[in-house]
Amino acid sequence: MKLNTRLKTAQQSNNASPIVLIHGLFGSLDNLGVLARDLGQNYTLLQVDLRNHGLSPRSEEMSYRAMAADVLETLDESGIDKVIIIGHSMGGKVAMALTALAPDRVEKLVIIDIAPVAYHVHRHQEIFKAIHAVTEAGATTRQQATEIMQRIIDEAGVIQFLLKSFSNGEWKFNVPVLEAQYETIIGWQPVPCWPHPALFIRGGNSSYIEECYREELTQQFPLSRAYVVAGAGHWVHAEKPDAVLRAIHRFLDTDAAH
Repeated sequence: MKLNTRLKTAQQSNNASPIVLIHGLFGSLDNLGVLARDLGQNYTLLQVDLRNHGLSPRSEEMSYRAMAADVLETLDESGIDKVIIIGHSMGGKVAMALTALAPDRVEKLVIIDIAPVAYHVHRHQEIFKAIHAVTEAGATTRQQATEIMQRIIDEAGVIQFLLKSFSNGEWKFNVPVLEAQYETIIGWQPVPCWPHPALFIRGGNSSYIEECYREELTQQFPLSRAYVVAGAGHWVHAEKPDAVLRAIHRFLDTDAAH
């Protein structure tokens, strides 16, 4: 399916491949805005709403192959060939799945705080509980929703992130499907070895990229390198945007020079 997108032409072109920005679970194309504002000065950017998120079409399926196929179809519709992909969390897994589907279309990967592994920890139970509480209470404003969610979620940043997809009493992500497909979303089917540059950025306080995942990561992405941002959690790009942007620029500029 063709996804809802926002295309921005570079302010000062450096003849580099366009960058595709892919958000994570419960997100939308606005979520990597702090990165888009900086990178958009020198790169053409394509921001996407993944299926069942934002203004993109709905579907009962949430496999990574299907989501990667959506991105590929959207690139074709947009007339874009080779790309650099930056993906956070679930969006990072979509980016990695695209290397299996169209390995020659992806020039470089930047993966933010996710590993190419199946996770067995359910990290979003409180979020689903809070989302349902807002819906069941019939809340129509963000203020009402905030008051309800604060009783369940103790992280203000997570609440604000979720509320970016709340408007007039409706969630912009497909709650029933995300809940029904949660095991698929936290799962993973290993992809064939992709021998091109990949940068994995990890929040120092996050448990999404652990040392125990090194073997699986390097088998699938042998030319990967890692960068740890101290003092940041899973939403590392929102918590420490300057550090993340420095790492991205260093990675893109270094490889461009070779």
